[in-house]
Amino acid sequence: MMESVEKQTKRPHVVIVGAGFGGLACAQALGKSEIDVTVIDRRNHNLFQPLLYQVATAALSPADISEPIRRTLGRYPNIKVVMGEVTTVDQSRRTVGLKDGVSIPYDRLVLATGSDYNYFGHQDWQKHAPGLKSIHEARQIRHSLLLAFEKAERSEDEAEKRRLLTSVIIGGGPTGVEMAGAISELGRFMIARDFRSLRPDQLQVLLIEAGPRILASFPESLSQYAVDYLTRIGVDIRLNTPVEDVTPDGVAVGGALIPASCMVWGAGVKASPAAAWLGVPPGPGGRLQVASDLSVEGKSDIYALGDTALSTGDDGKPLPALAQVAKQQGTFLGKALKANLLQGEPVPTFRFHNRGNTAVIGRNAAVFDFGSWQLKGRLAWLLWAIVHVYLLVNFEKRLLVSIQWIWRYATRQRGARIIDENAVAVDRPAADGQISN
Repeated sequence: MMESVEKQTKRPHVVIVGAGFGGLACAQALGKSEIDVTVIDRRNHNLFQPLLYQVATAALSPADISEPIRRTLGRYPNIKVVMGEVTTVDQSRRTVGLKDGVSIPYDRLVLATGSDYNYFGHQDWQKHAPGLKSIHEARQIRHSLLLAFEKAERSEDEAEKRRLLTSVIIGGGPTGVEMAGAISELGRFMIARDFRSLRPDQLQVLLIEAGPRILASFPESLSQYAVDYLTRIGVDIRLNTPVEDVTPDGVAVGGALIPASCMVWGAGVKASPAAAWLGVPPGPGGRLQVASDLSVEGKSDIYALGDTALSTGDDGKPLPALAQVAKQQGTFLGKALKANLLQGEPVPTFRFHNRGNTAVIGRNAAVFDFGSWQLKGRLAWLLWAIVHVYLLVNFEKRLLVSIQWIWRYATRQRGARIIDENAVAVDRPAADGQISN
């Protein structure tokens, strides 16, 4: 039987599961109010996932884009942070059950548990082709990349050098495009400046997409711009090419194996198991169908945000799984729950205000889609940088990342190219904590 940790108080209690963009925004909107808030997350830190690819390609360190949740929410005396993994929701008793057996009561429950990469029934591929959802995965990729260059420098076998210097990115969405561009630019810079036995023509970066074009959620003109730029910096783009297998030695497509040392997965996401917790059928992508006020259909005291929720815009189409959607939903719901619980006001309809969809392709190259008009090139890249710095969790992170980007732009240097000596002897990625920041 689960141990119960109930608070003897008449104040309303909101439990938020997940401290990503949506969960944090909701908690902050409820901060310093007469409402008790408990934020539960299996990690002790929040993470700015849009910049994880820069950790993976040695442009930033993990600490630059993450912060302890307790520090982020520490100024709100009514918010309690619990590090734990949710496994059940008892709707009749209004409690959330944790993996360690503890149960936490709620008056309102907010599910903001995010998403994970979908390997389409091939979960064993994950150990060879990690995605970019955690610091551990970003470190795995960075380790594979940097160690491959060191091994290639010492190898006297031409075929082995080419295998070591081949990276395959699976999925042509924003993550795949960003990774392909960053790996190509990083590799060519390191070969030109630091590795005497390697040649640029030995480096190969492949971007594999099962569909007919990359950046499918963007207008075709921006997709073509991305193709042209990536091709110009040496990325080999293969469209209409589904992956058949992922092994320690490479990726199988079209009945043939592409030998590679570094493989990255970015081919689609799935929502957390929140639907299973509630015993409701999941919608497309495993997301929870929500009403206009973000409450889960048929559950007036349970809400869902961000990648967990299947919410529709004014045009009736599902809202995309973007940081700006989650953040807007979190802020809206936090304010609405405050008014609902303290003044008895009904939760109004959520309306999303599109501030543009963006993807960076490389140095001085990005795309921005604002719906009625588009932007590409250097100006889009500058706007992308401003937006991402603004979205970072606090002033300290914004300042640190800005300084590093300015230095990196001026010198082209990558400051996080460190390999832990304890990990050099192993061929597979080391466990999290063994790879240096």
